[in-house]
Amino acid sequence: MKADARIAWVLTRGSDRREWWRISLTAVGALLATGFALAAVAVAAVSGQVSIPFAHGLLNQPGQRAGVVLTLLLLLIPVFGLLSQCVRIGAVHRDRRMAGLRLAGASPGQVRRIAALESSLACLAGSAVGFLVFAVLLAGSGRTTSPLTWVVFVLVVLAVPVVAALVSAFTLRRVVASPLGWVRRVRPVRGRPRTGRVLILVATIAAVGALLVLRDSRMVTLPVFAAVLLIGVGTLWAAGASAAFLGRRLTERAKSPAVLIAAGRLRDDPWAASRAHAALLLVTVVGVGFVGVRDVMLDQLHDPGRHAPESLDFYTTGLDLTGAAVLVALLISLLGLAVGTAESLATRRRGLAAQAAAGVPQAVLARTLLLETALPLAPAVLLAGVGGMAVHLWYAAGVAPGTAPSLLPLLVPVGVYAACLLAAATSLPLLRRMTHPSELRFS
Repeated sequence: MKADARIAWVLTRGSDRREWWRISLTAVGALLATGFALAAVAVAAVSGQVSIPFAHGLLNQPGQRAGVVLTLLLLLIPVFGLLSQCVRIGAVHRDRRMAGLRLAGASPGQVRRIAALESSLACLAGSAVGFLVFAVLLAGSGRTTSPLTWVVFVLVVLAVPVVAALVSAFTLRRVVASPLGWVRRVRPVRGRPRTGRVLILVATIAAVGALLVLRDSRMVTLPVFAAVLLIGVGTLWAAGASAAFLGRRLTERAKSPAVLIAAGRLRDDPWAASRAHAALLLVTVVGVGFVGVRDVMLDQLHDPGRHAPESLDFYTTGLDLTGAAVLVALLISLLGLAVGTAESLATRRRGLAAQAAAGVPQAVLARTLLLETALPLAPAVLLAGVGGMAVHLWYAAGVAPGTAPSLLPLLVPVGVYAACLLAAATSLPLLRRMTHPSELRFS
């Protein structure tokens, strides 16, 4: 392991200019993960009923602080999704180095460990910067922290690179570096996918665990959280299933070259779209449900004679901060989608170069790239919107029965879908470089 770490350090120092943007994104992801985790620890370290002059008393009660901690921890999901995408594209960009290590006698497992350690080094730099920024902000707040809490802070800073390395090793488990100078992915034996059942089981355990841990709090949204988590995982499974179905059907009936190429990729690897869109679909369910719940709560809060002005500030501040958290999660997920699209191009650059050399126009390849995102994402986003609306209607029926449901949440899936297409389009400038004839030298 020590020799692997030394090789990873040498390879990181020798990265060229094209790789430093990936290293920078990995460091930024680690910085965000460290910041969210440290903030969660800082809030959880406060005990009992206190008076904190921030967010109109949102952190004063233990139950309310538990909700804040839960929100901060949920923000780690899109962050680690971004880190996994950075790891995947890093493995493809360094295929010649990995092939050189294989020629020198390294095993496939050792090559994967070295790639994971490279990512953990970038994460260590990002987590260190995040810790410094957090320490400055905490010192500026004027609040004292116990030595035990500082020990937990340091453990969090060290845990982020470790978790990132584990995520990297899991992401690269099917990547095999060949000593002949190329990287291929080994697909599992075809059969009935068990991914959906495993994810639903994990989500059910997580939802029940959250209800048990936070059962003493007065958070009305706990059942909503459990429902959103289960619906999000079901939507994730539906994304892979719909991609497989569309790939088979469109391969048989498509007449457009772009649709035919995109359908072939969906048919060969339908769960790739599900992996890339996982965080986005969960954020879509949360966003649709939140917008609906927010409208219901605001209608109840502005009912004359129900709440004093100071209590209105308390509730509206909580809603605004929750909306900001959803927006941050969406932005991180869109960044992960853009990186995942670039990783898809980098993985298939030799095939794309061969298609371009055979006479396939650049415009057709560009439309193919967008269709690979648009086709599997459309039914998944639609299902996520339906699930979020179900949460909204269920909450409205329990809190304000007889009121007409809001139609504003229906705009969320449309906005998310358009944003996803824009995020995928950011990789179009990279397409021309990936289809350059020089890529055929290494096929």
